[in-house]
Amino acid sequence: MKPHLSIVLALLAGPALAAGPFDGTWKAQLDTMKFTGKPDVYEIQGGMYKCASCTPPYTVKADGSDQAVSGHSYYDSVAVKVVDAHTVRFDNKLKGKLMSSDTASVSADGGTLTDVFKDYSGAKEVTGTQTSKRVAAGPAGAHALSGSWQVQAIPDLTDNGMTVVYKMTGDGLQMSMNGQSYDARFDGKKYPVANDPGKTLVALKRVSDTVIEETDTRDGKVTDITRLSVSADGKTLTVVDNDQLRGTTMEFKMLRQP
Repeated sequence: MKPHLSIVLALLAGPALAAGPFDGTWKAQLDTMKFTGKPDVYEIQGGMYKCASCTPPYTVKADGSDQAVSGHSYYDSVAVKVVDAHTVRFDNKLKGKLMSSDTASVSADGGTLTDVFKDYSGAKEVTGTQTSKRVAAGPAGAHALSGSWQVQAIPDLTDNGMTVVYKMTGDGLQMSMNGQSYDARFDGKKYPVANDPGKTLVALKRVSDTVIEETDTRDGKVTDITRLSVSADGKTLTVVDNDQLRGTTMEFKMLRQP
């Protein structure tokens, strides 16, 4: 499984000169989430696990042991354990530290995948659930997880995984979320996300008074382009995150907290 960069990872806030439209604490509304683009593609057969949709793709033994992988910002080893005919456990580590754990279970009819995950990349553990529907079958004789899956919803997520604080400065934006933060200007230059294991760099563009475009870079590659738009009444923040590596889009709304 792909690591759940806190799902709202693209939303990763120092004193402001004056209150701005983005200032405040915002919380994601899970029932507004929409997912489009390429599906997740997995295969377990012959004792091996293949993640074709991971970037880059990899194939490892599905025996529960740590298997080295390369080219991934948040993990360098993967442990895949087949629990039973419908369930698989995943543990992702970075330099020996556990970064995320997933238990993926396929429904009896084979049409729904429920992934219960824990993400340890921030200051506090984030837990949640993700559901996907099958859009293509796997090879004959392969484990039930095998095939293509389109993400449908995130029915539950702990508050620290969906709450972000923004504060505008005279010429930029500050962000804070679960122990990670940035202080970036609207000059297109790259600024680091503090305490981020993936070493994300953020570049900001002020599109208008109520719209900001954020471009994230990791390991020299643009990973996400996210547009943040505040509603006319200032109560809602619409987030559209385009994953440049995987060819997927996640859109949802956040509400300004009292």
